This record gives sequence, C-alpha cells and structure tokens, in this order.
Amino acid sequence: MGRARRSWRSLLGVALVLAGIGVLGYLGWQYVGTNWVSERKHQQVTDELRGAWKDGVSERATSAGVAGAVIRIPRFGDDYEVPVLEGSSDTVLAAGFGHLEGTAEPGARGNYVISGHRVTHGEPLRGMPDLEVGDEILVETARAVHTYELTTGGDALSVPFTTGWVLEALPRNPDGGPQPDQRAGSRLLTLTTCAELFHTDHRLVAFGRLVDVEHKDA
Repeated sequence: MGRARRSWRSLLGVALVLAGIGVLGYLGWQYVGTNWVSERKHQQVTDELRGAWKDGVSERATSAGVAGAVIRIPRFGDDYEVPVLEGSSDTVLAAGFGHLEGTAEPGARGNYVISGHRVTHGEPLRGMPDLEVGDEILVETARAVHTYELTTGGDALSVPFTTGWVLEALPRNPDGGPQPDQRAGSRLLTLTTCAELFHTDHRLVAFGRLVDVEHKDA
C-alpha cells in the first residue's frame, strides 16, 4: 500500500513538472516566439509592398491580407517601420497594423483608424504610453507620405474595447475628456492598442491630425 502511494505521488509530481514546463513553453512562445515570427513578417510584407509600388501597384495582396501603407514613428527609432493591412483579424494584426474597416484612407477627410498589438506578435505599439503630443506618425503610401501630428498623448485616453465613438469620422468624447479638435472635414488619425499588458478589456487611444503631405515623383 505504501509503495503504491509513493508511486502515485511520483507520477503526480512528474505530471505537475511537465504541466509547468508546458505553461512556461506556451508563455515563452507568446512573448518571445510570436515577436520573432511577426517581426520577420513585418519586414516581408513591407518589402513586398514596396516592390509593388515600384511596379506601379498601390496595394499588395499577401498571405496575411491586403497591404497598402507603411507606418514610421520617429520616437520609436530610425529603423521602425510596420506595414498596414486592411482589417483587424488576428492574422492581420500578427503581420502589422490593421486599418479598421469603414474608416478613412490615409490623408483623406475623416478618421484614419489603425490598431496594433502592444505585446506579442511584433508588439508595434509596445511604446504607446511613451508617445507625446506633437509626436509624428508618418504614413507612407504608393503616392505620398502623410505626416500626422499627435494632439493627445499615448496614455491620455483609455476606453472599454466596446467603445465606438473613437472610430467616428470626427470623434466626440461623451465624457468631455481627450478628443480631436471638433472641426468638420478634419483629416485625422487614431491609434488604438491594448491598455493592459496581460488582458484586453480596455484600449489606449491617441488622436492625431494631418499636418503635411509629401507627394512622390510620378
């Protein structure tokens, strides 16, 4: 009886150790492995898109979705560039920024809304809380580079993930808090990402306005 009990305890101990290794492996993949894969996907999609631009094509269909722009954020470094794909699916967000359906195109009147991961999958907005008023967001397309200037900081506004007003053409904060200047016909940009590092009940939101357009040579 005692031998059987010791054997059962040994098996339970082994099972717990294996379970712990499995959990650590999963966490390691989520917080290291997915970044490694996605960073390479970012570069691949960016290279494919730039190649399409050279061929006179404004968008490029990739395995992750349709890409049409590249984001540069100087505060995040000179080598920072992340592609923008259409939609907000898990596949899209693992390959770059997602351009939310129904929102404005880069440089157009209305609200150009893009979303990205803060942790895992390349974490393009890991430094979102470090963004400040006046920081530039450069959105490059086939024909132009659109420069937006942030009018709110990266950690100035946190909203539940179900909040819809931040996606409107002219977002108006019902609580009277951070929002863009309420000018009809504005050309705006909205950045969204997870407010918390380890769960996703809220979103950080930052607003910007178009301040310059540099057209490329034909």
